[in-house]
Amino acid sequence: MTKFETEEKIVEMLKTVFDPEIPVDVYNLGLIYKIDVSDKGEVTIDMTLTAPNCPAADFILEDVRMKVESIEGVTSTNINLVFEPEWDKDMMSEEAKLELGFL
Repeated sequence: MTKFETEEKIVEMLKTVFDPEIPVDVYNLGLIYKIDVSDKGEVTIDMTLTAPNCPAADFILEDVRMKVESIEGVTSTNINLVFEPEWDKDMMSEEAKLELGFL
């Protein structure tokens, strides 16, 4: 599988990870800032949360890690939790904005 194909599978998998308080996945919420896949199958993801004190943070991060590591060819996953730039609702996909009533 190419790096591009692996990245596509990662995005598909991230669309199955939800914040328990919001009915939209982390990818469409705009919480994923960067996905890097090395030649050895090591994945690094920069992501944020809707709020720095999110009570579901540990659950969400572990769900991301488990699901990404379940993808064939992924050998490890490193998640960098970042808060720059700060997340806001403009980062959501049109689909997410519609789902949450922002459109």
